[in-house]
Amino acid sequence: MTNSFPEIHLVRHGETEWTVSGRHTGRTDIDLTAKGEEAARGLADRLRGTEPPIVWSSPSLRALRTCELAGFSSGVVVKPDLHEWDYGDYEGVTTKEILQSRPGWQLFHDGAPGGESAVDVGARADRVIAELRLLGSSALIFSSSHFLRVLAARWLDLPPEHGESFILGTASISILGYEHNLEEPVIRAWNLG
Repeated sequence: MTNSFPEIHLVRHGETEWTVSGRHTGRTDIDLTAKGEEAARGLADRLRGTEPPIVWSSPSLRALRTCELAGFSSGVVVKPDLHEWDYGDYEGVTTKEILQSRPGWQLFHDGAPGGESAVDVGARADRVIAELRLLGSSALIFSSSHFLRVLAARWLDLPPEHGESFILGTASISILGYEHNLEEPVIRAWNLG
């Protein structure tokens, strides 16, 4: 699956109590469950042989803890742009609860009142991508689902709203890369669990 071009491994953090209950977890700093910790430790085997010169993490506890348990915390650089979507007024609220008061609401199209829109998250993803491409190196990134989905869309030069099409499980691994040249970004693997 590898080639001579840089590959960007994306890792979604392990399970938390709020991922189990479906509560939107943007800026709330919540730790992993015991199952989430176990899955994060399992990433070490799944990522064996992946020793990129760049390891970046969201500042969230759940992403940093996943990075640590996977064995990549030495030299990790915390990047605020990798933070999960800011859900504003919908922080800690489930989609089902939101739909009761706002039928038809879709995060990727409607954004979050008091928080970010898809365009806002896309701007952060664009800054991350620009830095990755400038460095021209493989990397390992630990973050959260909705941000990583927007990052994948922007990697392919799609509007950030297209992130809705990329589902990610907890402790999943995805790989962004290139096909024939550096002008052809692709998704090399997605949501490996």
